[in-house]
Amino acid sequence: QVQLVESGGGLVQAGGSLRLSCAASGSHFDTMAWYRQAPGSQRELVAVIRSGGATNYADSVKGRFTISRDNAKNTVALQMNSLKPEDTAVYYCYAEQRAWRLYTYWGQGTQVTVSS
Repeated sequence: QVQLVESGGGLVQAGGSLRLSCAASGSHFDTMAWYRQAPGSQRELVAVIRSGGATNYADSVKGRFTISRDNAKNTVALQMNSLKPEDTAVYYCYAEQRAWRLYTYWGQGTQVTVSS
């Protein structure tokens, strides 16, 4: 019954900004993250945030993207500034839930297109 639903994707000019949001149902998620996949490329990790607040970013987005979360509501957002054409990809929300075992979940993806 767990669902991750992304929103906020779209078309933007280089140098512009977008904010992606992910609304999650279910229990508390220990780790939430954003991945992206460009055509012809493998899926790559963009940003991670743990329940304690620690974050990590891919070198290609460091200083431009910011990940945040609301632990009570199980939501995660990705603020993307100074966008570049190479940021064009399908962006996926990801979550991990630790109970008696580890469960992993993926959103359906949202398209981000950055034009020159």
